[in-house]
Amino acid sequence: MSEKKQETSELLTKAAETLKRELAKLDDKRAILRSPTLTGLYSQLRTLPQEERAAFGKALNDLKSEVAGWVDASQDDVKLQPIDVTAPFDVNTPANHKPSLLPARDGSKHPLMVELEYMTDIAYRMGFAIEESRLIDDDYHMFESLNFPEGHPARDDYDTFMTTDGLIAPAHTSTMQNRVLKKYAGNLESGNPIAVLVPDRVFRNEDLDVTHEHTFYQFEGVYVDKGITVGNLIATLQALLSSYFGQALKAKIQPFYFPFTEPSFEFAIERPESLRKGDTEADMWLELLGCGMIHPNVLKAAGIDPAVYTGFAWGGGIERLVMMKYGIEDIRHFESGKLDFMRQFS
Repeated sequence: MSEKKQETSELLTKAAETLKRELAKLDDKRAILRSPTLTGLYSQLRTLPQEERAAFGKALNDLKSEVAGWVDASQDDVKLQPIDVTAPFDVNTPANHKPSLLPARDGSKHPLMVELEYMTDIAYRMGFAIEESRLIDDDYHMFESLNFPEGHPARDDYDTFMTTDGLIAPAHTSTMQNRVLKKYAGNLESGNPIAVLVPDRVFRNEDLDVTHEHTFYQFEGVYVDKGITVGNLIATLQALLSSYFGQALKAKIQPFYFPFTEPSFEFAIERPESLRKGDTEADMWLELLGCGMIHPNVLKAAGIDPAVYTGFAWGGGIERLVMMKYGIEDIRHFESGKLDFMRQFS
């Protein structure tokens, strides 16, 4: 063995002995891998002549692997700890000490989640991507990107909750519109549409009654491509809702106002058979959600040229659909936790 190799071997042997002594004193054995004794050797590697680095580096890596093996072996020797009352399902807890649980057959999905999955499945099969919304957002995405400038009177219609530093609990899933337009803008460049459904929770400062809750679910639809018209909007919503209610439904629109769509509409459907009350015009139709053609300013805010592309958007409440579909008379049932109500959907 050459003199240089002899020196390297002795250096690493001494380092290994030092590391063993350090390991024995450590409570957290993994800390040995950050020991200055070991990291100092890697620093020394950079100071060696080029022709000596390869051999020294290999020997150093072998030492580190050996040290890692010591750490693994030490973990196998850890004794079982007594049960921690703050973590009753710890892996060290004996089976006979674990609390009994209700069997899974006694549980079921929440009816809102069942219907939400059904709705998103319909939209997915219609070609829509599915995106989650946010439970906290900023003023830009909640208002400014949607053509609500500072001081716009329509902001008062979206009375919601805010943090002291200005963040907002979204009052509508439209807070995601700017994001999805930007995220899927590449679709337009490749000749494909932007088609996204955003179902999630929203929050409003509401007085609670049989039809109003402060926390509820919406489903937001966004579609953009060349040559999109109001006719495409009506046909898409009609197909989506007819599939959801399981019967062919007629649809109609009437003018309304939203800052982020132009023109804007209220969308009404022919009442499903389960909700028929009579034969008058008022009895035949049911206003369901708001919709319209995406405002040019909203497209511009997302970097999309409104002279080339047009699109539509809608937003509606999931609870309202479920209440109509199953004849539920009070929206507060969904958050009541009443088992008699939940078991109807199991």
